[in-house]
Amino acid sequence: MTLPLDTASTPQHPDFASKFPNTCRVYSEGVVAGQQRGLQLWVSLKGEVRANFALGEARDGVPMLHNTIMPWRSCSKPIAAIAMAQLWEKGALKLDQPVADFIPDFEMGGKAGITIRHILTHTAGIRHVAFDDPMGDWDTIIRRIAEVTLEPDWRPGRRAAYHVRSSWFLLGEIVRVIDGRSFEQYIRDEIFLPLGMDDCYIGMSDEEFDAKESRIGILWDTSHQPPRPDPFFSGEAVTLSSPGSSGHGPMEQLGRLYEALRRGGELDGTRILLPQTVEAITVRHRVGLQDETFMHGMDWGLGFIINSNRHGADTVPYGFGRLASPRTFGHGGSQSSSSFTDPDVGLSVAVVFNGTPGDARHSRRIRNFATALYEDMKISGL
Repeated sequence: MTLPLDTASTPQHPDFASKFPNTCRVYSEGVVAGQQRGLQLWVSLKGEVRANFALGEARDGVPMLHNTIMPWRSCSKPIAAIAMAQLWEKGALKLDQPVADFIPDFEMGGKAGITIRHILTHTAGIRHVAFDDPMGDWDTIIRRIAEVTLEPDWRPGRRAAYHVRSSWFLLGEIVRVIDGRSFEQYIRDEIFLPLGMDDCYIGMSDEEFDAKESRIGILWDTSHQPPRPDPFFSGEAVTLSSPGSSGHGPMEQLGRLYEALRRGGELDGTRILLPQTVEAITVRHRVGLQDETFMHGMDWGLGFIINSNRHGADTVPYGFGRLASPRTFGHGGSQSSSSFTDPDVGLSVAVVFNGTPGDARHSRRIRNFATALYEDMKISGL
């Protein structure tokens, strides 16, 4: 069942308010506080779509629609992890294989021992790369990352720190080296299009941007008033292939990916991963390490955040709410979005708020919002 969609610029939809009163309250409080101007929300419970809402504005004077193409930011990261898992299934790589086997220049600067697993668990120690603005072409980006030196006193796999962009370009380059297709083409062919995610991209072509520009929503920087449009909306930004941050697409389509993962890698007769592979990448590989970027204990699978409430349910950044089961996995997008699956209750969620109020405010917002979703659906993973 798909619920009616809001196409108005009002902050509430009657079905949202009546069927999800606690969730609607959290959203509405954020609107009143100036944290966001709109939202897309997709929710499935045990295979039944329970919510597919589009609220508020996508851009000034343009209503948010269910098919508005929204920025994912770091909700993009699991896509590259899935690509790695597909190539792992085929025997084209090993998780503990050095990155330098595929990118020989990468072994410079003390990085010879960094493996694909270290990249996927954010334990590589190569956060600080001086990118150009604009970032330049793909080969230039890869060269810059290859030239960087390992962070001081870093032992890959023994320390942890979230890498915003740098390391995920390496995963994209490994895809290109092994498969021959560009990263953006590979994921379109092997992940997005097979799952019916036709409006999803990590790096649109110029032609695709021209054709769909009117449907692309933006984020507002709401950390200061008045809000300002986020600069990450331009032809150059949206067409950039940044595997860790430049994903775009409607939440109803990103939700299909998580529903496929919940079902063991298959949706509507199309399989992107084997069940045992899904399990392998969504269990804890990094356990209990203090994340030196977020300054909080966090657990990770291979490219996925694993529910880290045991390190502080009211303080963990980019969590999945207080009622999520310990096995819940997914990822957040900087100050704006979250997508996750709770396999113990059969829940899949994709949501984006189009305002970025700062990390602390967003972490509270998504924590309260996700908790309210569980409460409204009368479920708990605890």
